[in-house]
Amino acid sequence: MKCTVLTVGTEILFGSIVNTNSVFISQQLQELGIDVMYHMSVGDNPVRLKEMLAHAYLDCDMVITTGGLGPTQDDLTKEMICEYFGERNIEFPEEMRKVEAFFEKSGRKMTENNRKQAFFPEHAETLANPNGTAPGFWLNKNGKIIISMPGPPSEMRPMMVNEVRPRLLAMQDAALYSRNIMTYDIGESALETELLEFIDGQTDPTLATYAGTFQCKLRITSKRKTLKEAQAAVDDMTSRVCAKIPDNIYSIDGEELPAVVLRMLKEKGLTLSACESCTGGMFAAAVTDVPGASEVFDRSLVTYTERAKMEELGVSPKTLEEFSAVSARTAEEMAEGLHRASGSDVCVSVTGYAGPTGGTEEDPVGTFYVGLYHDGRCTAQRFTTRRPTRMRVREYAVLQMFLRIYKALK
Repeated sequence: MKCTVLTVGTEILFGSIVNTNSVFISQQLQELGIDVMYHMSVGDNPVRLKEMLAHAYLDCDMVITTGGLGPTQDDLTKEMICEYFGERNIEFPEEMRKVEAFFEKSGRKMTENNRKQAFFPEHAETLANPNGTAPGFWLNKNGKIIISMPGPPSEMRPMMVNEVRPRLLAMQDAALYSRNIMTYDIGESALETELLEFIDGQTDPTLATYAGTFQCKLRITSKRKTLKEAQAAVDDMTSRVCAKIPDNIYSIDGEELPAVVLRMLKEKGLTLSACESCTGGMFAAAVTDVPGASEVFDRSLVTYTERAKMEELGVSPKTLEEFSAVSARTAEEMAEGLHRASGSDVCVSVTGYAGPTGGTEEDPVGTFYVGLYHDGRCTAQRFTTRRPTRMRVREYAVLQMFLRIYKALK
């Protein structure tokens, strides 16, 4: 099955909002083995919306739209779909009762234009929206499927997962199974080269590499008659990939690095603390994004100035004078001082030049040092960033902090 994802809203074309809907929907469809042929965006213009539908169905069996289901005059998605398919736009009494009940419960007066949210193509099936007043709908007519969902991601995403995905699964005549393998210390081109014997001439399972921010992901997918057969095929290929690049894999089930590191700490019964300079708390934010982080994470200090490094972590003034605040020695003393203050089993530190100013001839902008206290020893490692921008340096530093911990625990 081929699909077009069509997002509706002039605010998308103006750049007023970021179109995350297309990304989320495509991810869901890819997992189901449905090919996304086009991403289209159109403003709140009835003529152009109908033109986009006509264009999409030239090459696709299914169109998924988001946006344009609200109560205002520029919300015209349903009306244009009705015109395109020759459907009457009629009131669904049960949906009208739901809209009325929503306003009654909220204590707000229901204006007349909200009634249009209970009107749908005559032969459509409505899709529940417990997070808003605009239900979605599914219409299958003349061998074409159109699925229309509201624009706000907080409403669209649950609808896609809970209402649309099960219906699409029921249409499948085969089972699809995918696994994401997360890698480190290897670029996308090098990853593909290492796995070329599996990628060249691949049929099933298929392997696809994806470049992320300083990391790469490998997706293995199989489509077989049964889910058990698909899983077995993916398991077999996973074993072959792991044997090929054993030193570059930190997860075979799509688990992100912060979650992997925290899980390893829990399994070993170890605690973690951090002190950050150039990253300004980004490492701590990544840690606390992981549910259950409080089981192992004790504290984080942002010691941005030399004074803070001396007062909070006990970094020697002599060290700062002789080696500077951005040095291996300073990173080591930061981690050691944090261990004394926190008693944590693992203490990680970072100090560097995020830019755009600063740096030296020996340590230009983009250079940073990561210190690590673990198992009674403290070491520091120097890193540099190609094409340094302030955010790029900081993101790379956070990654290397996690990798230093991961490698130490591994």
